[in-house]
Amino acid sequence: MIQLHTPNASRNQETGRLSFMVSVSPHAVRIRARGGEGGGTDPIARGTFPLVPAPKKALRRSLTVTSAALTALALLSPAALAAPSPSTSPSATPPASMSGVGGARLGKPGTQVDLAGGAPVLPKDLTARSWIVADAESGDVLAAHNAHWELAPASTLKMLFADTLLPKWPKTTKRKVQVSDLAGIGSGSSMVGIKEEETYTVHDLWLGVFLRSGNDAVHVLSAMNDGVEKTVADMNAHAKELQAGDTTVVSPDGYDMPGQVSSAYDLTLFARSGLQKKDFREYASTVRAKFPGETKKDKKGKTSREPFEIQNTNRLLAGDTDVEVYPGIAGVKNGYTTNAGNTFTGVAEQGGKVLLVTVMHPAEDKHNEVYKETARLFDWGFRAAGKVRPVGELVRPRSATAASPSAEASGEAGGTGKGGAGTK
Repeated sequence: MIQLHTPNASRNQETGRLSFMVSVSPHAVRIRARGGEGGGTDPIARGTFPLVPAPKKALRRSLTVTSAALTALALLSPAALAAPSPSTSPSATPPASMSGVGGARLGKPGTQVDLAGGAPVLPKDLTARSWIVADAESGDVLAAHNAHWELAPASTLKMLFADTLLPKWPKTTKRKVQVSDLAGIGSGSSMVGIKEEETYTVHDLWLGVFLRSGNDAVHVLSAMNDGVEKTVADMNAHAKELQAGDTTVVSPDGYDMPGQVSSAYDLTLFARSGLQKKDFREYASTVRAKFPGETKKDKKGKTSREPFEIQNTNRLLAGDTDVEVYPGIAGVKNGYTTNAGNTFTGVAEQGGKVLLVTVMHPAEDKHNEVYKETARLFDWGFRAAGKVRPVGELVRPRSATAASPSAEASGEAGGTGKGGAGTK
């Protein structure tokens, strides 16, 4: 098992380790290094500010993601506080037929689970419109509820944004923010506090994306990628490569836009793919950090730039008054808009088992409900692992399937139905 010792400040325990998840993409398409960064082994603290330790309560929790010994072609691997007025509200009833990617049962409405002897029953108090529990390493889907229902994703879509753009620049790359970089940010968006004419490193910007779900950070990175339009195209192309056929990207930050949708299944694919990237794991597991403030000049003309603290809005990672840090949590991303409701994808490890859980739009309108339902599904999944028969699988990317004729012949590319092999 290859393991990575993460910087003390970027994990929420004192002695645990965040390990590499073995890539499941073919060697030909795997990104091995970022802009001459020597394989991505530089410590995360190379940005313009230091990370700070997690609170003592969080330090007691485990924060590890273990990896299994997989073959070279093994399975593959925002809280945007936007408040727009969506043109249409999502239906409260799932479609009668949805995509069959990952298995025919995943395309059926309602709860899908196959309990074997001794398996615990699912929690009774789940109100989410859609959810999924999957083994992060094998790709087995242990249980799901309307897994392919196309819904507004909110800022969980930032997982796809990060998975698409993270390899593009070394984290030390600097950007002086222009007025045009911040154009087009939706009213009511969550912001990390980026200022025009100030300079930030890519490291700064990614922590703004992951910790504060900053739409301003997303737009600056999009500007560095030749604009929002190109970034949207890149994200849609990457979603297609991952066989995430329920996803249509319109705005890279997850802000409510007509036609912008994803699914619990697709969001889980994005998380699984992203978690294979060292930087993605480190940013997603960072509890708090210092972010560069605004440059100020005193009466004598001396300039200074004081940083301010930002904290991760993922409540299972950072905790809250009514939510404890979940044992073994290691990210990933939360989101909220008026149209999407609350959305969340999390990854956690217990007893050598790594699970991914995605929950979309709980009907119960209680504080932190999306995290409470996620925690209950994690609890169930860790108890049920090895005692349930999978109801589907997280498919491999298109390039991995094409490189493995035997897998393609056996139908592992993903079932039938709407979307087929991941197309819209």
